[in-house]
Amino acid sequence: MKNVFYLFLLMMLAKSGLAQETPIFPRGEISKTNNHTGDVWLTELNKADSVIDCALATATFAPGAKLDWHIHPAGQILIITEGTGYYQEKGKAIQVVHKGDVIKCVPGVRHWHGASPKSIFSYIAASTNGAKNKTVWLQRVSDAEYNNLKQ
Repeated sequence: MKNVFYLFLLMMLAKSGLAQETPIFPRGEISKTNNHTGDVWLTELNKADSVIDCALATATFAPGAKLDWHIHPAGQILIITEGTGYYQEKGKAIQVVHKGDVIKCVPGVRHWHGASPKSIFSYIAASTNGAKNKTVWLQRVSDAEYNNLKQ
C-alpha cells in the first residue's frame, strides 16, 4: 500500500511540474514586421476600445531575439510570464528580468527588451490610452549594446 501511495505522489508531482510548463496563452503568429531581430511570436488578447482603453498582447521571443529601440508615448506595463530576458532604458544598464517580474515602461522613454541569449522569453503587455500610444520604432539594438550586460 505504501508503494501505491508513493507512486500516486510521484505521478501528481510530475503532473504539476508539466502543468507549469504549459503557456497560459497560445504562442500566436510569428511577427513579419521589421522592428525586431530574431523570431518573435505575437498574440493580441484585447483591443483597446471606448469602454476599456487598454490593449493586451502576449509576446514570446526565441533565445537572443529582441525588439528595436522604441518609445511608448503613453507607457506600457510588461508582466513576465516565462523565461529570462533583458530590459534597457537609454543611458542605463541592462536589467535582467525573470518570470514573475513586472516592468513599467515609462511614457516617452527610449528602451528595448528581448530574450537573453540562452532562454525563451514571454510577457503580457498592457498599453493604455490607445489613441496616444502608437509605438515609435527607432534603430536596431546593436550587438555591442545587447552584449553589454554588466554583472
